[in-house]
Amino acid sequence: MKYLEFVFRTTPCTETVNDVLSAVLGEVGFESFIEQTDGIAAYIQKQLFNEESLKEALAEFPLPNTQIEYSYQDAEDKDWNEEWEKNFFQPIIIGDRCIIHSTFHRDVPKAEYDIVINPQMAFGTGHHETTSLIINELLDSNLQGKSLLDMGCGTSILAILARMRGATPCTAIDIDEWCVRNSLENIALNYVDNITVFQGDASSLADQGPFDVVIANINRNILLNDMKHYIARMNSEAELLMSGFYVDDIPAIQAEAERNGLHFIHHKEKNRWAVVKFKK
Repeated sequence: MKYLEFVFRTTPCTETVNDVLSAVLGEVGFESFIEQTDGIAAYIQKQLFNEESLKEALAEFPLPNTQIEYSYQDAEDKDWNEEWEKNFFQPIIIGDRCIIHSTFHRDVPKAEYDIVINPQMAFGTGHHETTSLIINELLDSNLQGKSLLDMGCGTSILAILARMRGATPCTAIDIDEWCVRNSLENIALNYVDNITVFQGDASSLADQGPFDVVIANINRNILLNDMKHYIARMNSEAELLMSGFYVDDIPAIQAEAERNGLHFIHHKEKNRWAVVKFKK
């Protein structure tokens, strides 16, 4: 799958401006963001890019007195392990119970759950607030013996943790063939079984499951569009965890979930990003 790599230069360049910009870009199909000294880099599937939609979103940017310029090019294939090792990817400790690191890290702290990943792309290392929010939810959940779906699995960090906590069987799905390949590698690195990985979108769920737990860390628009497909494959009393959106988006997410027969349990937030939990 081909991606475009954008560089957005923001003035003023603040954490708040860049966080809001990430949310705005997520609404028009961008999937992943990397902080830079003068803004952010962002990635979108080439076939999904619509420049008119991007310009409209930037024209309606909600923070006043903000200037945003951008340039883009085809995202080149790189050795992302080397890139992350040199620039970004440091071990992540979540809730003093889970550590995420790569094979090139040495002397990592001990934790109850130790997850090893080798990211073969620029996406899905677990640093983002939405990933840590869902990880905390999984750490607090009883997953023993429960069937689980990780929708939009990325590197399959979440499916791997769920399997370590007793969820079985687990299914991990992503639209990106790179994610599928990297997920299979990461599953092997962690010596976990009973995780099935395949390429697809919500339309591929018709013959999957049913599931006791569904997790989806994607973005607001995809969640609103695809939620009904997740819910159709959930058992009675099953739980749905969703993230990838801001606290301000919770009303729209909750309204769609309740329209499809779910009951709101709670939400948690981190730096304005949110995770919500529903029950069928």
